[in-house]
Amino acid sequence: MKPASKLPCQVIIVGGGVSGIAMACQLKNMLNLNDFCIYDRQKGLGGTWLANTYPGCAVDIPGLCYSFSFAPNPDFTQVFPPQAEILEYLTSVIERYSVNNHFTGGQEWVRAIWREKTKTWLAAFQDITTGEFFTQECQILISAVGGLVNPQEFKMPGVERFQGEIIHTARWNHDVDLTNKKVAVIGNGASAIQLVPAIFEQVKSVTQFMKTPHHIVHGSNYSISPEWRDIFRQIPILLYLIRLSLFLYMELTWLVFQNNQLGRVTRASIEKQSRQYVQETAPEHYWNLLIPTYKFGCKRRVFDRGYLNILKSNKIRLTNNSIAEITTDAILTNCGEKIYVDAILLANGFSLTHYNVELRGRNGKAREQHWKEHGHKVTFKSIAMHEFPNFFYILGPNSGRLYTSAVDIIERYVFLSKLYIAFSSRILITRE
Repeated sequence: MKPASKLPCQVIIVGGGVSGIAMACQLKNMLNLNDFCIYDRQKGLGGTWLANTYPGCAVDIPGLCYSFSFAPNPDFTQVFPPQAEILEYLTSVIERYSVNNHFTGGQEWVRAIWREKTKTWLAAFQDITTGEFFTQECQILISAVGGLVNPQEFKMPGVERFQGEIIHTARWNHDVDLTNKKVAVIGNGASAIQLVPAIFEQVKSVTQFMKTPHHIVHGSNYSISPEWRDIFRQIPILLYLIRLSLFLYMELTWLVFQNNQLGRVTRASIEKQSRQYVQETAPEHYWNLLIPTYKFGCKRRVFDRGYLNILKSNKIRLTNNSIAEITTDAILTNCGEKIYVDAILLANGFSLTHYNVELRGRNGKAREQHWKEHGHKVTFKSIAMHEFPNFFYILGPNSGRLYTSAVDIIERYVFLSKLYIAFSSRILITRE
């Protein structure tokens, strides 16, 4: 039985997060193109900021820079806004540009195949709720699928026997009450360092399991008063200048990652500052666990807003002992220790499977075959691939940055994609 098909459209955007929203807004605003569809596995738009609602979730880039250049936001109440404010901002942009009218949620992208005869893509999707498939033809296909999509699986012997709650930070269950519960937190990255202080007062105890330490630096946050927010609304140029200054400052940190004398000296200085901060703030018996032996820049640094201080409490224990087995009510370590827990909270990151969907270009060539021939995930300017016509990535391979706002990077790739859509495609874009 053939899957049902929808009416063709000019553009299909897969992904309803920041990348998909930015692309949709620019299609409407700059190209006056309204014949497009957005699909996402989630029920609503917002991407990682819709999915991640765990306690303490916030952005670690200044909010003024974690916003679109075409839609600056004067209403953030903190320099580093919490998840709810980021999602509220994205929702306001969605409403302003009527992006929701083009969106269908709860759809899993299954495959996309280029059809040379019609010079179109045939994309297939599956409804997550009903399991039904459908196809849709488009002239341009855009992958706005992010890497922070599929939670990393927790594969441990006996995990299926555990009778308590197991919750991933990206699939937080707000119906679960952690009050006076003994919890285990798996992971020690950015999510864990935000989560642990947020639940610390509520729970009875925390046992945190870690592997590789991160360079931890002090992270201050400041409120933005109603008066300042009103000034930003009244004087938009001031908001623009502050935003520009912050971007220029972050761009200067590019020098830190250069393989020259300045870069090496600067990295060594940051390593020293991080080490001193840990030694001044955390208990001495945790220093060996918290201070990395690798060079700064190999992993993203983590900003501390209270985490190291609570390590002084007897309520929390940090360990790098590996987990051997899960029982009905406890975690067994490789050292033979049995740790009783009521809930396991997973802050173990994401499985990077965003390039696993079947994608076939000219002559049926698969994306995996294309990359295998070149020996790596090769793309042109990180947005396009040879023999995959009119297919574009937003935040594609090799597009990430360690030192600036992901929103800024997304806008750059949206701009490039927009140029190719406007000038290199066969679509005739007319203004109404």
